[in-house]
Amino acid sequence: MKTWLIIVGVVFCATVIHAQKKVSITIDDVPNAGLYASEGFRSRLLHQIDSMKLPVAIFINEVRIFDVDEADKSLNLFDEWIGSPNVTIGNHGYQHRMYSSEGIDSFKIDVLQGEAISKPLARKYDKGENYYRFPYNDLGKDAAEHKQAADFLASRGYTITPFTVHSDDWLVTQLYAHYKAQGRTKDAQRIGQAFVEFTLKNFEYIESITDKKLARNVSQIYLMHDNLLNADYLGELITALKKRGYSFITLDEAMKDAVYKQQDYYELRHGISWVYRWIKDGQQRMQLMRAAPDSDAFEKELSLIKK
Repeated sequence: MKTWLIIVGVVFCATVIHAQKKVSITIDDVPNAGLYASEGFRSRLLHQIDSMKLPVAIFINEVRIFDVDEADKSLNLFDEWIGSPNVTIGNHGYQHRMYSSEGIDSFKIDVLQGEAISKPLARKYDKGENYYRFPYNDLGKDAAEHKQAADFLASRGYTITPFTVHSDDWLVTQLYAHYKAQGRTKDAQRIGQAFVEFTLKNFEYIESITDKKLARNVSQIYLMHDNLLNADYLGELITALKKRGYSFITLDEAMKDAVYKQQDYYELRHGISWVYRWIKDGQQRMQLMRAAPDSDAFEKELSLIKK
């Protein structure tokens, strides 16, 4: 009897741990005005988010509002994004510039320009714009640039937004959009399904690192983009993550996890996951990065269709 109680207890604990998985969904490069225009100035991605009551944080490049001739319609849809009760607002720089190439003065201007429209709209809906995500997750070419940018952002009331999981959707969506445009439905579906599976592998891999190093589940932060691929497959990905035991939380809640107070040991410009940035040993960091699932198959297929 005692043995059975122990087994039941172990199973129960394992179930509880599995159910405690949490992730915050964050979306870069909002608004995708070109996509909206091609679909009658609607955002299927936003519609899915609101239908699922999915908490997300969006990171805004305001210049993209003007990517289309009918900028007024684009602006109206941008207003809908910010007004959604499911959306937390973040700045992603006005023109999505790479900080390490531009330098601190241009960086500051880009940050300030990037809040000109969104901050007043945030106030309209009694929201703040408290988060900043670096374009390309390029925090600067060295420690000095990292500190310069961090100090400036803090002076503007911004929290630098990390991520733990991504799945190269910016790359895969090019391949997916090509097949859709060509009317090659089966190939598009194949890529969409492969993308969901690839994303789940990335979650599993990052979980394996954080579980081993911290002996607990952490609040993951997933980075995705406002694009056609996600407009079509976000719902399927969310369903798959739920099956893996994930619940979905706001960015505010995710950032309360003590894991995000760890020291960032990475002082170069490449946009790597914070899970790797928390590793002090550079050789160990590189080994883990090389062992991660890669998007080589998608990249190879994309290169073939571009020939």
